[in-house]
Amino acid sequence: MAGFLMAFSLLSIKKLNKSFRHEQKALTVLDGINLDIEQGEFISIVGSSGCGKSTLLRLIAGLDQDYQGEILLNQAPIQGTDLKRGLIFQEHRLLPWLSVSENIHLALEETHLSRTEKSQRVQEHIDIVGLQGFENAYPHELSGGMAQRVAIARGLVNKPDILLLDEPFGALDAMTRSHLQAELQRIWQHEKITMILVTHDIEEAVYLGDRVVVMSARPGKIKQVIRIPIEHPRSRSSEQLFHIRNQTLSQLDQLI
Repeated sequence: MAGFLMAFSLLSIKKLNKSFRHEQKALTVLDGINLDIEQGEFISIVGSSGCGKSTLLRLIAGLDQDYQGEILLNQAPIQGTDLKRGLIFQEHRLLPWLSVSENIHLALEETHLSRTEKSQRVQEHIDIVGLQGFENAYPHELSGGMAQRVAIARGLVNKPDILLLDEPFGALDAMTRSHLQAELQRIWQHEKITMILVTHDIEEAVYLGDRVVVMSARPGKIKQVIRIPIEHPRSRSSEQLFHIRNQTLSQLDQLI
């Protein structure tokens, strides 16, 4: 039809199935995953241990291509890793012999930016994560929260379409975790980037997410997608947020 424009999701997952071989048998980890994610959304994924949350993130990252179904980014199948998808793990994975700036700079090695552009990009993202003055510090000189800020800057410095976060704050103490959650919310609003967070922390999932994807136990299926119609930045004391947290917890309790 003339003048008709069809809208496409940034990321589209269709009929995704994933199995592993275990004792000469196929063990299904993900079963029939269908999910569309729009540009600029923050998606939280929760579920019991072993439900396939991290496996799903690895498939989106392109770290594993042995699956059935489709994973489309900008309508094109994902084929291996590339700079369009940043990935942050629970461990910061910084190289101990490199400084903060050098660790972030590593992520730009495969780009066509000039040396000056790379340096500007690194400094810009050090500023974004609030580590001004620590450019020349080494990982052993940083707290756990600061090291994870470096990992976030490294994940963002290529300006990817999607930032994938696999339990990024799981190893941190409660106070540091709460502070970095608020910082991640601020960074997400500033960068206007699509983020997909895998977490076991229900409060974290609800506090940060536009939608919370609740997965059932193995084989992992999407049981429910809970939309969170609360504007950012959010207050942890919000009564509406508390209600949605309880709703999500009740969904998970039914899966145990």
